[in-house]
Amino acid sequence: PAGSMALAASLLPPLLLLLLGRPGLGAPGQGAGTWSRFARLPYPQDQLFLHDTFPDGFLWGAGSAAYQTEGGWRQGGKGASVWDTFAHRPATPPGAAPPGPVGGDVASDSYNNLFRDVEGLRRLGVSHYRFSLSWARLLPNGTAPPNPAGLAHYGQLLARLRELGVEPVVTLYHWDLPQALQDAFGGWASPVLPRLFRDYAELCFRHFGGQVRYWLTMDNPYVVAWHGYGTGRLPPGVRGGPRLGYLAAHHLLQAHAKVWHLYNDHFRPAQKGKVSIALSSHWIKPQRMTEKNIKECQKSLDFVLGWFAKPIFIDGDYPESMRSNLSSLLPEFSEAEKKYIKGTADFFALSFGATLSFQLLDSHMKFQQLESISLRQLLYWINSEYNNPQIFIVENSWFVSGTTKKDDAKYIYYLKKFIMETLKAIRYDGVNVFGYTVWSLLDGFEWHRGYSIRRGLFYVDFQSHDKKLIPKSSVLFYQKLIEKNGFPPLPENQPIEGIFPCGFAWGIVDNYIQVDTTPAQFVDSSVYVWDVHQTKKLIKVDGVYASKRKRHCVDFAAIRLQISLLQEMHVTHFHFSLKWSLILPLGNLSLINHTLVRYYQCFASELLRVNITPVVALWQPMIENQELPVSLAKYGAWENTETVQAFVEYARFCFISLGDHVKFWITMNEPSVKNLTYTAGHNLLKAHAKVWHLYDKEFRRSQKGKISIALQADWVEPACPFSRNDQEVADRILEFDIGWLAEPIFGNGDYPEVMRVWLHRINGVDLYNFHLPYFSEDEKKLIQGSFDFFALSHYTTTLVGSEKEDAVKYDHYLEAQMINDITWLHSPSRAPVVPWGLRKLLKWVKSKYGDVPIYVMANGIDDDQNMVHDKLRVYYIQNYINEALKAYTLDDVNLQGYFVYSFNDKTAPKYGLYSYVANQYEPKPSLKHYREIIDSNGFPGPETPELLCLEEVALCPDCHFFRTRKSLLAFISFIFVAFIVTIFFITYYSKRVERRYK
Repeated sequence: PAGSMALAASLLPPLLLLLLGRPGLGAPGQGAGTWSRFARLPYPQDQLFLHDTFPDGFLWGAGSAAYQTEGGWRQGGKGASVWDTFAHRPATPPGAAPPGPVGGDVASDSYNNLFRDVEGLRRLGVSHYRFSLSWARLLPNGTAPPNPAGLAHYGQLLARLRELGVEPVVTLYHWDLPQALQDAFGGWASPVLPRLFRDYAELCFRHFGGQVRYWLTMDNPYVVAWHGYGTGRLPPGVRGGPRLGYLAAHHLLQAHAKVWHLYNDHFRPAQKGKVSIALSSHWIKPQRMTEKNIKECQKSLDFVLGWFAKPIFIDGDYPESMRSNLSSLLPEFSEAEKKYIKGTADFFALSFGATLSFQLLDSHMKFQQLESISLRQLLYWINSEYNNPQIFIVENSWFVSGTTKKDDAKYIYYLKKFIMETLKAIRYDGVNVFGYTVWSLLDGFEWHRGYSIRRGLFYVDFQSHDKKLIPKSSVLFYQKLIEKNGFPPLPENQPIEGIFPCGFAWGIVDNYIQVDTTPAQFVDSSVYVWDVHQTKKLIKVDGVYASKRKRHCVDFAAIRLQISLLQEMHVTHFHFSLKWSLILPLGNLSLINHTLVRYYQCFASELLRVNITPVVALWQPMIENQELPVSLAKYGAWENTETVQAFVEYARFCFISLGDHVKFWITMNEPSVKNLTYTAGHNLLKAHAKVWHLYDKEFRRSQKGKISIALQADWVEPACPFSRNDQEVADRILEFDIGWLAEPIFGNGDYPEVMRVWLHRINGVDLYNFHLPYFSEDEKKLIQGSFDFFALSHYTTTLVGSEKEDAVKYDHYLEAQMINDITWLHSPSRAPVVPWGLRKLLKWVKSKYGDVPIYVMANGIDDDQNMVHDKLRVYYIQNYINEALKAYTLDDVNLQGYFVYSFNDKTAPKYGLYSYVANQYEPKPSLKHYREIIDSNGFPGPETPELLCLEEVALCPDCHFFRTRKSLLAFISFIFVAFIVTIFFITYYSKRVERRYK
């Protein structure tokens, strides 16, 4: 029941924590339990979207880095940084920007647009803003004297943030080392740098510390050390190999510790702030869940995150896996240094996303395992490995193409995924996360990738003079998320209780029933002799025959099995398609497969015998010849007008042959618009209409059936819900996918105006020349209204956007970008599971075509032959039917039936409610679940009134009296039977006694 479903959802977080436990006090190596823990979480419940809010006081912010956004590289007395020098080298760095702006010379020009940036923060409603100070702007030579213009600039920024009530989170060093220090000392390769960094930090604490509560000493020291001094991929571009990379990291750790102790000893008492270091990490998963692979994953995290985190958060020394593998390459800390470094962070500042993941992580540091982007698992690992620290996510997001302007749907869905994973880490896993920072506030220079990608919430036209901030769709998404402090439960997200109407059609689908016309053995009139002495076989006696008997439906053994399986489901309707190509192999009545026709007749009559209504489609396209007779397929198929008349004659034959048993007809089942030309679609519509009118005029009165067409109708949703452009794309695709065939029949008799306008527009481009045919007035009258109901097949929902992001998933013809919401559940074939899409589709059909009776003729999901994944089908059926119930009860949609796809795995592999293994059908758990829903006619709750169907009352006015007193009637029946039996025995024995005395 729906109430139980809601209760189960609400209990999931505490249940998870009870079953799997919150992480306790961490220690090095304890994080290795992360992979096995997440492998055994309940599926699919743990992967469902969590509608909940973050803890009160949770910090929401955005960030930026000086070199990426400030520009003004020669303004205000700023000195050169290693990035300035690196960007101006004649040789372009690998993967750098295309021709255009050079490095961060101008970038977003934040130096000259301070109030512009702060206005963006005000619009977002953030609680904090993370930004970095440019060391070279404050100390142009890396050492004293300070630059007054630099001090004034940052002082002005902090004052403006204070006016808005936005908390500054300030990074002292975000990769832009003064070039003077690189030239004079060799940068971080020198043991002098930690002292110089301490001096720089002291300047910042003295000038700005009164306004700053959160300090970060440096950002991502892994990238600085490994790629700045090891590989040379990034500034200062020193290719010193692993030894120099590890030495630079050694000095970075010492520098961080010096600054933390400086603040702790001299500034904390007065300023009451906190100091940490922004550490970046990837996530890694084992190729297979073996102990060896898990150890390699643990090692991978040790070599990247643990390299810096373990000395700071645990014991002042490098991870054991590094020390044992790297030998003399890794510098050593003295015992005094270990004590000095240990504990030098007031919280764990985590950076996770596009900067490091899949980009700057050296391949050998993956240790032959698979990189992933699971923030939730990383948070749990940190929690387990580093003694349950307070975690502040100080950088997180993904990226979009450099050509994307306003509608950054891909960015939104990655953001949604990461924030959702953070929420689950808090609510499900007990991880102590207290803040989240989107990267970044505005578009800027993206390091080694230049301007080829964008990561900002606000769009910046780098070629423009004024560099205005233009809000992207992600601004609205993040703004609303901050307002709500997460994803609070909404009424439309909650399951409802209720039941469907009387006579609701509960069905199952089989594309084509299993046809086996082999007769049973007892219809063979031949006589056989059993050779018991030699061959032990039956030997046919030639010329000798037994008398023949009339054939019966029971002779088809295959029918009995299929009917019994259907009876197990408790369905009221069974939907299948006839095979035109087999019934009329030549496409006309000159050759008829009477045996097959007889099989279909028997199948339909046997269904009726067990009170299952056959729902029969005349034609369903398949891969081979579109399931047309070969003679028609060879000569143009639906492109040829002769196919129209052939279909009408075929339909007439079917109505005559099967009409006494079939009262629910589908002319064409799921004609695929993706593989249909406009001419073929034109003829297909005329064929459908002619068949409908044929039935209406010649067969309806005597057979009393109904007939329509069944269209595939997946829902299409705008990727950016706030974007008018994306909404236009979604509307366009709905008209091309559904309206193309639906509008002429259920609407005005002609194609959607959207189609004609669009095709007229693109036909002006040389690349396309598509002609949408016109109907004559008589044809419009013929087609319009040729339906008795609206039948649709619905499987999933698609997101579409207007901005071209991924060429592989871009539809150039309709100018639509297919987008994936990675927070959605997906089947093994990657089909999104989006129950609310069905409700939206049903409402759309009603709004477009009025109060037409609607049947959901097919709805299902694939599995991978693993019983674990049948849990996904259970969830799918439960929630899609519940959304259908919402459409019926809340939206007043005239929904009259629902059919699950599909019957069994033999005819539809991976989709069946019955598995088929070793010639045996086995019911899956989803079959039992569907049967329970059918038996309940939906999701009745304690408050759901009992449904008294008028049909039942008309047939038996007193039935309601008896139906509500079943227990009493059973007891009375028992007493009555016992009384009759007793009278019988008394009479019997009385007569025996009388005879004995006589």
